[in-house]
Amino acid sequence: MKKSSGSRMGRKIAKSPDEYLAEIPEPAHSTLQHVRKVIWSVVPKETTEVISYGIPMFKYNGMLVGYAAFKKHCSLFPTGSGVLDNFEKELKGYRTSKGTIQFPPDKPLPDALIKKIVKARVAENKEWD
Repeated sequence: MKKSSGSRMGRKIAKSPDEYLAEIPEPAHSTLQHVRKVIWSVVPKETTEVISYGIPMFKYNGMLVGYAAFKKHCSLFPTGSGVLDNFEKELKGYRTSKGTIQFPPDKPLPDALIKKIVKARVAENKEWD
């Protein structure tokens, strides 16, 4: 039996968020690059960005939020309990499932919504102190 090389969608697992983004084709590349900048604009300075489960994740007192590209969509992964429920109205029109918000590769989520979601996750993780 052949052992899996750890690839996702035919891609090898990146060792860093920069490496991950370098392998994403347009328009998803630019979209996720933008999402990443928006997230960095609101997280505490102690936040780090890591690869977890094969995707870039922001970490502050635990995992905050991740992002990824797939064949037909991009996703934002706000970890944590009820974040998606709290933003149900703002997320109308987006496909969501437990812990995932999907959006077209050429249409990122609105910056203000990304910021609200990330700030809510930071607040949740601060409670773990």
